[in-house]
Amino acid sequence: MRKKNKKLSVMLMGILSVVLLMTGCGQVETVEADSKKSQEMTQNEEKKEKEKEKKIYTFVDVLGEEYEAELLEEVPTNTYDLSRIVEENGYKYYMSENGEKESRLGIDVSEYQPQVDWQQVRNAGIDFVMIRLGYRGYGEKGTLVEDSMFRQHVENALTAGLDVGVFFFSQAITDEEVEEEADFVLERIKDYQINCPVVFDTEEIKFDTARTDNLSGEQFTKNCRIFCDRIQNAGYDTMIYANMKWMAFTLNLEELTEYEKWYADYEPKPQCPYEFSMWQYTETGSVPGIEGNVDLNVWFPKSS
Repeated sequence: MRKKNKKLSVMLMGILSVVLLMTGCGQVETVEADSKKSQEMTQNEEKKEKEKEKKIYTFVDVLGEEYEAELLEEVPTNTYDLSRIVEENGYKYYMSENGEKESRLGIDVSEYQPQVDWQQVRNAGIDFVMIRLGYRGYGEKGTLVEDSMFRQHVENALTAGLDVGVFFFSQAITDEEVEEEADFVLERIKDYQINCPVVFDTEEIKFDTARTDNLSGEQFTKNCRIFCDRIQNAGYDTMIYANMKWMAFTLNLEELTEYEKWYADYEPKPQCPYEFSMWQYTETGSVPGIEGNVDLNVWFPKSS
């Protein structure tokens, strides 16, 4: 009988040990789960706090569609006092605190403005002109094309006493292609007195298929750097042409802070929170000496 009780006691102790062991494992698992849950909650709270710290700005595109984007702290903001932008005789200017014009007034043209009386343009108060030098075609070959009015526009604008810059519309999809575009530009401006910036124009192509449709923002950004560096190394000033949507969602502006921007925005006042030098404020401007619409630009003073 004692042997039987002893055997039963051993069995009970074994069962109790298993129960205790299982209970202990459960407690360990519970502690680990609670710790993990607590860690996840902390991470979520930190994420929410960071989200709260993010500054957001809004803007509308040329079609009136509204967007939100994060304000990049690493990118310098513009310091313009937008209340000092005024309109006189159909043109916009940036005024000094004393009410004097500080900005320069300009236009940009291409072969779409084939007939221009440059002396009339100059007499109308236009200070400078940005002329399209050429472009790369949308197709697979991506042929480089000189604007059919480039030379005539440059020569006649310079003769009329206007300051002249040029821009090139890019469809480059590789480093080699953008280098080719820069060299294409440099070869054609070497015989002219180009005293305004040489601009790299890269943008979204609406209502058509383009060879850059699947290009990454990283490559677009790299293209800007390659083109501008090549132009600057040749002794010219340079700029990057872009609208707000392109700046917000395509270009990596943190990598382009050393380059000036030519900013396109057809709202009454610029929406861009970042630094820019030139503002293309309408594509439906009117200037004596030019038949039809023309783009108008404000070139802000560097000291503002």
